[in-house]
Amino acid sequence: MSTITKSVDVEADVTSVYNQWTQFTEFPRFMEGVDRIEQLDDTHTRWTVSIAGVSRGFDATITEQHPDQRVAWRSDTGPEHAGVVTVHRLDDAHTRVTVQMDIDPEGFVENVADKLGILDRRVQGDLDRFKTYIEQRDGAETGAWRGDVDRPAQNGSGNGQV
Repeated sequence: MSTITKSVDVEADVTSVYNQWTQFTEFPRFMEGVDRIEQLDDTHTRWTVSIAGVSRGFDATITEQHPDQRVAWRSDTGPEHAGVVTVHRLDDAHTRVTVQMDIDPEGFVENVADKLGILDRRVQGDLDRFKTYIEQRDGAETGAWRGDVDRPAQNGSGNGQV
């Protein structure tokens, strides 16, 4: 399992940045290799991605979501991965977006891509394109989902707090 952590500072307020990040169907506009995302319900998505010319699909579950703070997920099918995107207010007009992903590359091509740092560069490139995407819209988001999803309790105990 590999961990990737990348950040970008965006010239937009934290609420607009967070709102845009909740618009999963817009991800193909700035994420390389993401062909399509279907929002199945508040916490389930179906992704179609292309990696090294191979199209794959997987389902993912939003495991935690708190407005203007974070969105966490895990894959339900396909390559095993999980992660969290956090948004941090830097000032009234600037926000830091940080992505932390744990991924278990599946197959030869994905393992080679991981070892060569291609996945690292792809995540940073996606963040850089997100920055451009929202800044070109003058910080205006295309939509928003402001619902709260509490983190599930671990091992049957815990209170869901981070």
